[in-house]
Amino acid sequence: MNQPLRRIAWITDPHFDHAKLDVWQSWVAKLLELDPDAILITGDLSEGDDVAYQLRCLAETLDRPIHFVLGNHDFYGKSIASTRRDLIALCRDVPQLTYLTDHPPVPLNASTALIGEDGWGDATEGNYAGSMVRLNDFQLIEDFRTSHPDGWQSLLKAEGKAAADRIAEKLRNLPDEITQVLIATHVPPFREACWYEGKTTDDNWAPFFVCGQVGQALREAAAQAPNRKHVVLCGHTHHDGVAQMTDNLVVHTGFSRYGSLEIESMLTIEEDIIELSRPTLCFP
Repeated sequence: MNQPLRRIAWITDPHFDHAKLDVWQSWVAKLLELDPDAILITGDLSEGDDVAYQLRCLAETLDRPIHFVLGNHDFYGKSIASTRRDLIALCRDVPQLTYLTDHPPVPLNASTALIGEDGWGDATEGNYAGSMVRLNDFQLIEDFRTSHPDGWQSLLKAEGKAAADRIAEKLRNLPDEITQVLIATHVPPFREACWYEGKTTDDNWAPFFVCGQVGQALREAAAQAPNRKHVVLCGHTHHDGVAQMTDNLVVHTGFSRYGSLEIESMLTIEEDIIELSRPTLCFP
């Protein structure tokens, strides 16, 4: 590692396909003014092939490292596997881009690492069978659109398990000198972190807005490494809040609004602290 990354701009759920050009330009201008060492995006950049286009635009315009995970909207119009495959190839072509789900831990300084995982609303929390929620995911992501609804719950659970396995392995393999880890994901890993208008989720929405298996993996990792701080950043709900799960595990859920672009927080990374500076900056 050549230089520590001390200041990171956190963005979540920008949905660039909903933002007008003048909004994008104002947002980029503010990011350049803030001059962070890197950008971190926790999913829902856009939809389909536009995700890669937007990432290329950001890399060319901002000219600094951009670390990201994907959200459910990013898979619209394609399959989960083909979307990931295309973006892995993009990152090999554009060195500023790092798809954290497919990447080992990124060192930020001598004691701090960044890891990431897309996550998925995995139908392990709440009441899936009794829920009236039917997301656009089921019609717009090929894996669900081409399968029978009776199999959707199994698909959700399988995606959640794969996400949990990947993040658990990354956490398990961190060296002892890493005393704090920044964890980027899209879907809140706990019901307590799934915010809407100042309240947390109910049984109707939890199956699709909480990745319970990732939450379990995080709980286990925090218990196994009690002297390591685990700071989680997520989005998906478009409403913000903070959930202190244990003394060494906290989850920050970010704000977003369709048609607007936000700079959710500026992160200050030192060897013994990860500090978030708010409030949210919105354009317009």
